[in-house]
Amino acid sequence: MACRSGCCCSSINEDNARFLLLALFIVLYLLCGAAVFSALEQPKEREAKQRWTQRFEHFSQKYNLSKMELNNFLRNYEEANVAGIRVDTIRARWDFTGAFYFVGTVVSTIGFGMTTPATIGGKVFLMFYGLLGCASTILFFNLFLERVITVIAVVLKSCHERRHSNIVLPQNGRARTKLENLSGWKPSVYCVMLILGAAAILVSCCASLMYSAAEGWGYLDSLYFCFVAFSTIGFGDMVSSQRTVYEGFPTAAYRVCNFFFILTGVCCIYSLFNVISIVIKQVLNWLLRRLEAPCRCCHPRRGHPHRHPRRNVVAPGNLRTRRDPSIETDAVNESETDTGRRMSGEMISMRDFLAANKVNLAIMQKQLSEMAIGHPRQPGSSSRHNGFSGGVGALGIMNNRLAETSVDR
Repeated sequence: MACRSGCCCSSINEDNARFLLLALFIVLYLLCGAAVFSALEQPKEREAKQRWTQRFEHFSQKYNLSKMELNNFLRNYEEANVAGIRVDTIRARWDFTGAFYFVGTVVSTIGFGMTTPATIGGKVFLMFYGLLGCASTILFFNLFLERVITVIAVVLKSCHERRHSNIVLPQNGRARTKLENLSGWKPSVYCVMLILGAAAILVSCCASLMYSAAEGWGYLDSLYFCFVAFSTIGFGDMVSSQRTVYEGFPTAAYRVCNFFFILTGVCCIYSLFNVISIVIKQVLNWLLRRLEAPCRCCHPRRGHPHRHPRRNVVAPGNLRTRRDPSIETDAVNESETDTGRRMSGEMISMRDFLAANKVNLAIMQKQLSEMAIGHPRQPGSSSRHNGFSGGVGALGIMNNRLAETSVDR
């Protein structure tokens, strides 16, 4: 949309601009990732396909088997492999311990794919079981995140206060004011990201040592499995605790340690992902400020306090010439429309109806944010201090617990 002064400025609000910028970043990120993986893995795939074709031809000619019979036999072998009856060293998939391992991968959203229900009853039960289980696990991850961030904040705050308490200051009003300001101090998101990253690396390294010794994997392959499992990606190409007996390791103790490492690793990586999302949000805010910097016609200048504010989710474009509706009310104040003053008894116009719905939506967003944070927002506080409207879930926890430092500082 072109401005009156001639330059091109978008009338989109900041939340939508940030959403579109993030969507564009994800699309570009996917395209770059696809190009890199295609360049790395496609030659290996062609080589493996050519080698398999040669082996298939040689085997069929050596034992005088038709290709159709051999394909049917291999298809039956794949079905047996999926059912978990390939060899004797693979443990039973659907005994109690195997089923417990399966439901753990379901509720944690890992989903390795090594074990899947084959009956109609099992598939139907999984739909309802996974719905409640995944929701409960996500809630557990959020509560874990809140407690981890709280502990880190308390420790960092105590260290910060101890460092400032070592400074001898005169006993006057200025010194007391400086000490009182420490009560509202919050740890930096970068410091918390560093601590969570170190914890995730420590858990992954310890788990990789156990997997490389018990499963016979290489250490790099074990680290790869830890990231795939802890991040709940769960490809299923490598799955731990699938043997019946482990030589040199108590099987029960190994399975308990495996469960402990997976649970701890998932919690750490989940917390780290949420902290990194805050950093990505700050980068998006910085990019938006850089994109909006060349255009000054849409921003109020000094000496021009009567410029119209930008369009937002509460006040649509056709209400910008009127008094802004209050977010604390359920309806827009009746005032003059574009065609004149609306008389009493006249039906509400479509524009006013849409405006009232947007106000109600903003009220609902505010109530959800206050319920998630745990306390109502102060009347004079800004609602856009964190760059995103609302604070539901893990994002609300992070915004409430951490102090966000600007990227351009």
